[in-house]
Amino acid sequence: VLPSNEGRGYVLRRLLRRAARHGKLLGVDRPFLFEVCATVIGENECAYPDLREKESYITRVIRMEEESFAKTIDGGMKIFTEMLESHKAEGGKTFSGADAFKLYDTYGFPIDLTVEMVEEEGMSVDQDAFKQLMNEQRTRARKAREALGDLGWAGVEFGKDVPSTRFVGYGNSAIEDARVVALVVENELAEAMMPGVEGIVVLDKTPFYAEMGGQVADHGLLRGGACQFAVTDVQKNKGGKYMHYGKMAEGMLKVGDTVSAAIDPERRKAVMRAHTATHLLDKALRAVLGDHVHQAGSLVEDDYLRFDFTHFTAMTAEELSRVSQEVNNAILAGFAVEAKEMPIEEARKTGAIALFSEKYGDVVRVVNIGEGYSVEFCGGTHLDNSAKAGLFHIESEFSVAAGVRRIEAVTGRRALEQMNRAQEMLFQAAAELKAKPAELREKAVQMNAELRELRQTIEKLKAREFTGQAEQFLMSAKAVKGLKVFSMSRNGLSADDMRRMGDFLRDKEPGVVALLAGVNEGKITFQAICGKEAVARGVKAGEIIKAIAPICGGKGGGKPDSAMGGGSDLLKLDDALAALDDFVSEKAKD
Repeated sequence: VLPSNEGRGYVLRRLLRRAARHGKLLGVDRPFLFEVCATVIGENECAYPDLREKESYITRVIRMEEESFAKTIDGGMKIFTEMLESHKAEGGKTFSGADAFKLYDTYGFPIDLTVEMVEEEGMSVDQDAFKQLMNEQRTRARKAREALGDLGWAGVEFGKDVPSTRFVGYGNSAIEDARVVALVVENELAEAMMPGVEGIVVLDKTPFYAEMGGQVADHGLLRGGACQFAVTDVQKNKGGKYMHYGKMAEGMLKVGDTVSAAIDPERRKAVMRAHTATHLLDKALRAVLGDHVHQAGSLVEDDYLRFDFTHFTAMTAEELSRVSQEVNNAILAGFAVEAKEMPIEEARKTGAIALFSEKYGDVVRVVNIGEGYSVEFCGGTHLDNSAKAGLFHIESEFSVAAGVRRIEAVTGRRALEQMNRAQEMLFQAAAELKAKPAELREKAVQMNAELRELRQTIEKLKAREFTGQAEQFLMSAKAVKGLKVFSMSRNGLSADDMRRMGDFLRDKEPGVVALLAGVNEGKITFQAICGKEAVARGVKAGEIIKAIAPICGGKGGGKPDSAMGGGSDLLKLDDALAALDDFVSEKAKD
């Protein structure tokens, strides 16, 4: 259960806020409930072990709720005190339902909290009037919902008096006379927004581009007098309202205020570089791969783009190189970029590319790059010249669905930073290899050849070493029922080394029975070898491993002439090796 404004989440929110307020009455002027989480969890984890597993999450949620309520109550307590004093001055014993509703609707005071504070003053709240106002609000919201339709992700309703937002951001990065037409705090319409509170601001006009068509929203600031609201996201609902999400950094904002609205111009330029490059990429993919290529989705951020397109095979390195070259040639050409609004039928006659999945109105915006080089329907923001994209670099190409590929690329400063990093690594590698950057490929080929030769030499030396050791072992082997039997162990002996030695022993001596053990990082690897004569007389390598590995707490098996196993009890290794003679005596047939 998480704190919310409805159902059991609202019950939780009421409990937390009531406890937080009693803390304030006791003189605790900071969030404190989250600090007792560990104690509560400690007392209850026997019955509810999940509490301990989710302790950090629970603590974080409670702290956020406390901090949110602290901002609400600090801003609203002054208003409540003024209302209370007004009622007392009139000599009444009832706190009006209208004032209780205003505290709830505008400042986020739960009604039960207002009732509790009023009762502490020997008064009562007119709850019937409050309920009536609440019902009227629900009715208004329902009618607004019916009028506006589904507001999608926003989950926020606005009345008929809130006009659609006029977007003026194509030619402006800042305006001075935007009017606040609606505020939302904790998913509820509000008349004012207090300092430190997160919420939504709706303006009558805005230079902020809302997230649409794959392009991310602008960031920036709203300012008015002493207030400052930092915008971190902008969404547009179906009613045409631009919802500026963010946080009240300073001062207080009220419905009806006039503010200046300014986007982050450097971020907008970076987004425009990526967006114009996306159109050039679409054109390049068609030129290189064919007309079957169609856009299947996109994401445009500051100097970063992600482009999904229809194509059924992975692009080759040559194709990616040609696409990259095509885009960068278009950038270097310095094509003029022009955006025009025109009737949709006229736009179609120009050959402008439209997305199949998009719905368009009677009038559309067409972006034309290079007087016909690339013409597409698009409502996003763009450069006025392709050269301003600077650089274009493809980072990756991969499949995201059957018949759909994805390219990730960077432009502008990100591409420059990546190029500088690659150049720095190139110089570092050249310095390490004592070569010039232009000579790195030849140097790498030369070193690989030398490395292969060294490895071959090492392998030959190892083979000689193992051959010599194997012959020494054979010379010291015990004779058990006419078979040559020996066992040995060595630290650091790998499984590959044991196989190599075992193969030599088996081929060299038909009557050999050998048990090799390699110890690495506290674990034992066994290798059992039996020559042809030993196998013919009933001594099999697989049975040796099955009998001896369990002595060291392990297991294993294999073929009659070669088998492997493992173990973990190093203290029993000597006992395991010593058991080989008895095993051969028991199994070997005369």
